[in-house]
Amino acid sequence: MNALDRFFTRWWLANRASLAVLLKRKATAIDLYRQIVALSPRDENARAALGNLLMEAGDVAGATAEFVRIVETNPRNAEAWFNLGYIYEQRDDLANAERCFREAIALKPSIDRAWYGLGLVLIRAQRLTEAVDALKKNTELQPFSPYGWYQLAMTYHHLGETAKARRIYEELRKFEPRYAATLKRDMERTPPVAAPDRSAATTPSIDRKEAVPSTH
Repeated sequence: MNALDRFFTRWWLANRASLAVLLKRKATAIDLYRQIVALSPRDENARAALGNLLMEAGDVAGATAEFVRIVETNPRNAEAWFNLGYIYEQRDDLANAERCFREAIALKPSIDRAWYGLGLVLIRAQRLTEAVDALKKNTELQPFSPYGWYQLAMTYHHLGETAKARRIYEELRKFEPRYAATLKRDMERTPPVAAPDRSAATTPSIDRKEAVPSTH
């Protein structure tokens, strides 16, 4: 197949894949994106789309492999690092999740989702002081999204900084009263200082070989 034929074949497959996604025919879309990446192995957009569809379909190993392939060929793809971080967090692999989120942030500091993901990982690792810093950055980038504010307030609450948590609640109820009500209920039900803060532990440095383990 010459370059022109390859271009039009890929264009045709991409349009069919987009339509399949729109029609929620995920299995068809997966098959079409697989054809695209077989034709153009360095097509990062097609690989990312395939990875996301595989994740939605429950094929976590397949999704991981697609995003690993992207960062292996283009280690400066912040979105792929974020997606890997998300997958590892879902797999309870907190060390790799943290490394991937930090890699995404290093490449693209404005990627608010990676700051949020990092905050969640640090909360799960009981490194609450570090989680506060990550979540504060998330809320700076997404000031009207309730998710980061909720997690930040609960983290303050668990650290025993009730006044800071309360101030967030007062602000949150101005633009997201339902989330504010949930926050108030959860703070009332959960005693402060529910977990030790392990933030004194050394933050692991980014090691690309460790952040992208073999999927075989």
